[in-house]
Amino acid sequence: MPGQVPPVADEREGLLAYLAQQRLVLRIAAYGLTDEQARATPTKSSLSVGGLIKHVADVERNWINVVLQREQASREDAEEDYVANFRLGPDETLADVLDHYEQVATETEAVIAGIEDLGQAVPVPRGVPWFPDDVEAWSVRWVLLHLIEETARHAGHADIIRECVDGATAFPLMAAAEGWPATPWLQPWEAQAQPA
Repeated sequence: MPGQVPPVADEREGLLAYLAQQRLVLRIAAYGLTDEQARATPTKSSLSVGGLIKHVADVERNWINVVLQREQASREDAEEDYVANFRLGPDETLADVLDHYEQVATETEAVIAGIEDLGQAVPVPRGVPWFPDDVEAWSVRWVLLHLIEETARHAGHADIIRECVDGATAFPLMAAAEGWPATPWLQPWEAQAQPA
C-alpha cells in the first residue's frame, strides 16, 4: 500500500482502508528493528515500538469482542493486562507481535464483512470508568472510527519512539519497506552497521 489510501467505493471500504493504512504505518515504525530495539524505551515514557503494536492489536481485538458481545476479561485481569500489553516481554519477539496483529486485522475485516448494517448497535459495556454511563450503545461505524483514531494516535507515538531509537523517520522507512526508488529528496532507510 503506498503512502495514501486508494480511492474508495463506499463507507465500509473507506473505513476499513483507513484502518488498514494506520495499521501499516504503525507496522512500518517497526521496520528493520531488532527485538531489543523494539523493546527499547528511549523517551521519558515507558512506551516501546513493540509494546505499542502489541497494545493496539489487543485493543482492536477487544473492540471486536465488544461488537460481537463476546465475554470480556474481568476488570482485575483487564487492569493487569493493560500495563503488560504496553511492553514487549523478554519471551516475546517483534515477529510474533506483528503476526498476532495481522491475525487480529484479518479477524476484524471478516467480522465487519459479516455485518450488514454499520449502524448496528454495539452496547456500551457497563462498569468501565472510561466508558460513558449516559450512552446505551455505539454503532459498528463508531467502533471503526474509534479504532482508526486509536491506531493513528499510537502510530504517532511509535514514530517518535522509532526516531529516538535510531533516527529513522516515517517516509524513509515507508520507502524502504515498500521498495520505493531513491530520489534526490527521499532516500529509503537503510540499517546502520552496529559498532562491534
